[in-house]
Amino acid sequence: MMGSAGPDQDPETESEAGATDATFTSLLEDSAEELYEQAPCGYLSTLMDGTIAKINTTLLDWLGLSRSQVVDRMRFADLLTVGGKLYHETHFAPMLQMKGEVSGIALDLRIAPKKRMPVLVTSKVKTSDDGEPLLIRTTVFDARERRAYETELLRGRRAAEEAHRQAEADRKRLQEALAVLQQSLLPTALPEVPGLEAASYYHTASPDLLGGDFYDLFPLGDGRWAFFLGDVCGKGPRAAAVTSLTRYTLRAAALHDPDPVTVLSTLNTVLHEQYTSGEPRYCTAIFGFLHPAADKAHVHWASGGHPSALVQHADGTAGYLPTPGGMLVGILPNAPFVTASTQLLPGDTLLLYTDGLTEARPGPKRELYGEDALRAFTAAQPPVGPKALISALTGLLAGFGEGLDDDTALLALGVPAPLPTPANDDLT
Repeated sequence: MMGSAGPDQDPETESEAGATDATFTSLLEDSAEELYEQAPCGYLSTLMDGTIAKINTTLLDWLGLSRSQVVDRMRFADLLTVGGKLYHETHFAPMLQMKGEVSGIALDLRIAPKKRMPVLVTSKVKTSDDGEPLLIRTTVFDARERRAYETELLRGRRAAEEAHRQAEADRKRLQEALAVLQQSLLPTALPEVPGLEAASYYHTASPDLLGGDFYDLFPLGDGRWAFFLGDVCGKGPRAAAVTSLTRYTLRAAALHDPDPVTVLSTLNTVLHEQYTSGEPRYCTAIFGFLHPAADKAHVHWASGGHPSALVQHADGTAGYLPTPGGMLVGILPNAPFVTASTQLLPGDTLLLYTDGLTEARPGPKRELYGEDALRAFTAAQPPVGPKALISALTGLLAGFGEGLDDDTALLALGVPAPLPTPANDDLT
């Protein structure tokens, strides 16, 4: 009987064969024309002049047009927006004519009055066996989601750029405000001291942070002049507050009793009492006074944990005046401070500096600059006064580049060398 399994036929095999036949039959129901019409993308075929000869239902639905409105009545360019049509005429069509195929071109369809639909278009010229162009087949992909994504990306990029511009403007305003505040912690200009020459320099490591280095020079009223230079621990507003308190205290204490140890002891008491209940705040400092007389100046100072002062002598040598054992100012309730004295003769310059200079790490090896290098550099400079020495040190610091990562304050005091006596010309 037809349809029954033979003696050598496996019933399970026959069942699988029947299922395959059924699948094949269902696939045959989806004709190529139906797949073309209902494809997820738009298809159309045009003559070589662009006249539409065939178009699928998907694309017609996007356009909101009927087949009779389009076929043999419109060209492909007529489906585009004004800008898209211009691009098609000037770029798309010429490229297609030269290359025979153009892929992934972004255009906009006119889908309703004043509305557009972004699409990606791929066109290919179909030719005859002898190479003659017959028609153009075009595939149109819906790019609305892609366009929305790109628009969102663009919006995000513009927002990020605007935020960056705003942040840069805010940063610039902050730097300007910090620069003004930093200058308020330093003397606007050093005073003119009869019989002496003075010069200073301040290097800010970061324009975004307030530094803690400070210096000053001011009269005591009895022919003597007080000076100080130091370095408050830390950076930022808290360090600036300590710097302001330190400068005020040193000035006030000096006017009451200019003895260097007494002045530093007063500052030590103020800092220790002010910050004993919270985060400790301390500084290193040198405070002293100088008394110009005739062609020399007597200098006496005390140091609280600060790097030793350096003297450039008129004979071209340079050496440190050590003050070992001086304690940091503000750490202990009763801190010891060490004194030193010297006579500055014509051509001698006393240099005070903060550790940003000696602890710099210039060069590719990032080696510590150190006190020996500073002494050698100072000895190599012509002994022509504080201003020349500070100018040379300013150039040195500039050459350190990224190796100079801390604020640095410089203060130089000296007795000017006598001007050379002009030679008398013999008159005959």
